[in-house]
Amino acid sequence: MAELSNVQSIPASLAPKRRKAGLILDIRRNKMLYLMLVPVILFYAIFHYGPMYGAIIAFKDFSPRLGIIGSEWVGLDHFKTFFGGAYFWRTIKNTLLISFYQLLFGFPAPILLALLLNEVKNTLFKRTVQTITYMPHFISLVVICGIIKDFTSSDGVINDLIAWMGGTRVTFLLEPGLFRPLYVVSGIWQNIGWGTIIYLAALTGIDMEQYEAARIDGAGRWKQLVNITIPGIMPTIVILLILEVGRMMNVGFEKIILLYNPSTYETADVVSSYVYRVGLQDFNYSFSSAVGLFNSAVNFTLLIFSNWMSRKLNDTSLW
Repeated sequence: MAELSNVQSIPASLAPKRRKAGLILDIRRNKMLYLMLVPVILFYAIFHYGPMYGAIIAFKDFSPRLGIIGSEWVGLDHFKTFFGGAYFWRTIKNTLLISFYQLLFGFPAPILLALLLNEVKNTLFKRTVQTITYMPHFISLVVICGIIKDFTSSDGVINDLIAWMGGTRVTFLLEPGLFRPLYVVSGIWQNIGWGTIIYLAALTGIDMEQYEAARIDGAGRWKQLVNITIPGIMPTIVILLILEVGRMMNVGFEKIILLYNPSTYETADVVSSYVYRVGLQDFNYSFSSAVGLFNSAVNFTLLIFSNWMSRKLNDTSLW
């Protein structure tokens, strides 16, 4: 038994050296691939990890004259100010509600479109629908928001239709209760076609012999969809759902800022737009950094939790 234990301990002690030697050998064999990886590593190091050093201004009373190091350390004062401020619950509630509506209605939309397109046999019609639904994704966000403003204004196309049907004209973007539906619906219109690309690619990976076997057993299109198609793309759905949950607190401020106005702050002001307004318009850099750091911490926590839940429930996870 002693000899056997000594034999088993040798590979364990040599494992780090073997891994290092294997890595060096792999780099030598695929040096061009590793060389292509260098710009990517530099990009993330310079533009993603490097700026994280500046996050310490969230704990300081930052002054551009004194710099990051020379500014006075104030600890958690900015966080306490935000948590006790009048806009804390408003921004958190709006962020969560908009993200929840996007998750509830926006996330399934590309899945449904991909499943419908997968059932279409006419190639010309299928490509036409794909092209039409892809197009809004490539339009500038400024143009998209301009279209939304024109269509929903009091003399826009939508109000013309409402007036023609006997209704009353309403300026949609001045109504707080209509901002969230407009934001979510326009987001679906803008991204539904682009989102189907991943699901259509996942559908092509399903073994066609499964469909042939199901048809031989007498399964119709609906049973094939439920028992083959959806389970076949379920790992892709789960991974994208985890990523989506991890971004729940990260509602993009660009579209919000382009569409909202003081009359809709009550339902439109989210954490990211609040950070923009306080940080860049009011020049309160430390306070806005504290709010942004809190927002990132919540996103990180949601990502870890959703990944853990997914791994527990169906053994599919990011790591």
